[in-house]
Amino acid sequence: MAEEQQSPPRREIVTGVSRGTRRRAPAHTPACSEISEQTTLGATYVRAIMRSQLRAGLGALAVLVPLVAVLPLVLVLPGAGSGPLVWLALGLLAYPVMWLIARWYVTRAERNEADFTGLVTDPAEAPSTPRPRPRGPL
Repeated sequence: MAEEQQSPPRREIVTGVSRGTRRRAPAHTPACSEISEQTTLGATYVRAIMRSQLRAGLGALAVLVPLVAVLPLVLVLPGAGSGPLVWLALGLLAYPVMWLIARWYVTRAERNEADFTGLVTDPAEAPSTPRPRPRGPL
């Protein structure tokens, strides 16, 4: 029998995080704790997000109300009866415009929340890859 050549056992090196990159305590109090502790600054943050969401909602409502208010006037026009103008006004004009308004509102509300989250979270706890925010008219 031939003697088997045994190699020396493989060495494993265990490393840790270097001292310079260890997580340090934040120099300031994160805004999250300000909100949870219900301080004056936290109340200001909450009012700011509520104002921005209210502004987006009122903007969508300002476009939607005239659209809905004009529909009965279009349907009362002479000759509108039950003809193709009713189907055109209801099916092809009103609902797609309402859908676009709703889409704009949801996108705006998500952008407001993403901005607020970016403002409130501690940069040390933020995820390493930021999520892209949708930008554009819708």
